[in-house]
Amino acid sequence: MLTNLKLQLLHMTWKHFFTSSIGKKLIMGLTGLFLILFLIVHCGLNAMIYFNDSGETFNHWAHFMGSNLIIRVMEIGLFAGILLHIIQGLMLWVQNSRARPVNYAMNRAPANGKWYSRSMGLLGTLILLFLVMHIYHFWTPSRLGGIAGIHALQETRLGAEYNGQEVHDLYAEMLVVFQNNLWVVIVYVLGVIALFWHLLHGFQSAFQTFGINHKRYTPIIKGLGVAYSVLICLLFASMPVSMYLRWIK
Repeated sequence: MLTNLKLQLLHMTWKHFFTSSIGKKLIMGLTGLFLILFLIVHCGLNAMIYFNDSGETFNHWAHFMGSNLIIRVMEIGLFAGILLHIIQGLMLWVQNSRARPVNYAMNRAPANGKWYSRSMGLLGTLILLFLVMHIYHFWTPSRLGGIAGIHALQETRLGAEYNGQEVHDLYAEMLVVFQNNLWVVIVYVLGVIALFWHLLHGFQSAFQTFGINHKRYTPIIKGLGVAYSVLICLLFASMPVSMYLRWIK
């Protein structure tokens, strides 16, 4: 399959690559793998709140990630990757919907695939809405200042100290957002649930796009995908819940 894929790519122009079905799937696979790696880094950084040291470790690395020039440049690539993943995903969803204008006559899960594999467009939309709220709450205040919970934040702590400089206290921002807003915690947990189902299909699908589909390796990839999806999403969901319940202070 990899040989056939290479032959098809060799005969493609850039226009065909971005408009053809195989080109869209390759872009989805590449950006999907990139985002899978990003989630590992992002989750690892956020999990530092569990040091329960009033956010000292978390704020240290959060400031490093926000002030390092190389990482800031990579951040632009991250947003570009997310945007490209969303656009190509929507295009594939529309294309598949047009190819199958009538719903399945019978809901035969083994024949028609898992429900979440048929609902990637819906799950992706829910994740997009969750992502907008997440950026509003945390990325915007740490990069641009102000916005979410800033007045409450000013009443608690003006900022954290890093190398003798006062910086935005992202840990305190998390406490403000999650400890005082149950509805936000619920929305975050629902967003992570949508992410779980999206990853459960997307992990294996990304590898399958590149022809890694073999009776020996596919079960291993499937198992890794399930383990990855469960671990990442449990960690992400536990953070707002732990802060709301005051397990972390």
